[in-house]
Formats: sequence, C-alpha cells, structure tokens
Amino acid sequence: MVSQLNLDKAYLRMCHEWAKLSYAERKQVGALIVKDNQIISDGFNGSPAGFENVCEDLYGKTLKCVLHAESNAITKLAKGTSSSRGATLYITLSPCYECSKLIIQAGIKRVVYTNSYRIKDGLTLLKKAGIVVDNMENINHVNGKKKSSNATVVFARNEPEGP
Repeated sequence: MVSQLNLDKAYLRMCHEWAKLSYAERKQVGALIVKDNQIISDGFNGSPAGFENVCEDLYGKTLKCVLHAESNAITKLAKGTSSSRGATLYITLSPCYECSKLIIQAGIKRVVYTNSYRIKDGLTLLKKAGIVVDNMENINHVNGKKKSSNATVVFARNEPEGP
C-alpha cells in the first residue's frame, strides 16, 4: 500500500508538470483536485476559454482576466458531475485570498502546496475555515527542475484551530 506522503509527493510532481502548460511567463502554477485517490479535476493559470492565451501585459503585469490554477480546477467541476466535497487540492503555489474563498465554498478539506505565495492571507482564511493546510517543500521536482534524489522533504502541517 502506498503511503499518503508518497501519494502527496506524486500528486505535487504532477502539479509541477501541469504548470508547464500555462502560457504565463512570470509564474506558472498547476493544480489537481483529488478525491478517493482519483484526480477529479486539474487546472493551470491562464486565460478563460475562448480568450487569447496571453497572461501578462507589455510590462509583465498579470492581466485581470487570468484565472488562477485552483479556480480553474474548481470551476471545471461545475461543468461535470464530480463533487469536490471532502477532496484535497494539490497546488504548486499557496492560494491567494480570493481562491481560498472558492476552496472553502467547494468543500475542499485539505490543501497541499510546495511554494508560498508572498501574501499569506489566503492560508490564514483556510485555517480559520478548518481546512488542513500542508506545506511540502523540496519534493525532488520543484518548478519542473530535478533536484538530487537525496533532497529532504520539508513537511509543515497547519491543523485548523479548535473552536
């Protein structure tokens, strides 16, 4: 039987591969939603369907129309029959505040990420909502670059605070 840690590492490696599909030049982010050990949705940051695949303006600033990877994955579920209630979100960058609201509303119970977004208010909101937040770093593939096989996994769990 595969351990949860090994599954977490595998899903995060897949997220880093998925991020490479993004047309963003500044920051490529990938996300997977997993329920009962099955991937039920995926996403990467990019333009909405039907829009030109451009994520930044001439000055390198992200365009307002760009969807974040996690919001892309969550909204894809709205087109199908799968439910994210009780699922885990794997993502290469910790969620922003707006995406954290979507995560809460989608019923996701756990978020696992590798890199920290500079603004931490999204993580604070998730913890306040009782969502388990796990930060994993150095999982052999970070930003698509192979690290040495003897890399240490840094695992920091932030359990939700009690009532």
